[in-house]
Amino acid sequence: MKRMLSIGVLLLLTAGGLAAQDTTQQMAAAPSLAVEAVVGRDVVDRMPVDSGSAFPADVGTLVCWTRVTGAPAGVETEIHHVWFHGDHQVADVVLRPAGSPWRTWSRKTVVPEWTGVWRVEVRDAGGTVLSTVSFTVGQ
Repeated sequence: MKRMLSIGVLLLLTAGGLAAQDTTQQMAAAPSLAVEAVVGRDVVDRMPVDSGSAFPADVGTLVCWTRVTGAPAGVETEIHHVWFHGDHQVADVVLRPAGSPWRTWSRKTVVPEWTGVWRVEVRDAGGTVLSTVSFTVGQ
């Protein structure tokens, strides 16, 4: 009886250890969030249009288009498009991709007086910068 009890306890400990090891391996093997981002004048059929790194002062509106890969289905994921004019943050748009791959975008009105260097930082929910798109307006 003692021997059977010892074997049972050993099996439980081994199974628990294997389960913990499997969980650790699953967490380590989980895909990481990756993004591709561009700035353009519009989005048509979920694809960026007239993307570039320089736009005229009268552009009116720009779009930051992002393709997200590695976002697990069924798990809420959050990214941010943080728009900067020079070093001044002018917008923080929260986007929630619902799978992988997923295409999403944000729009920013750009008045003619806002010329100069711009950038959009694509960040994860924790604030880590995943990608940066730099461009100029009116120069």
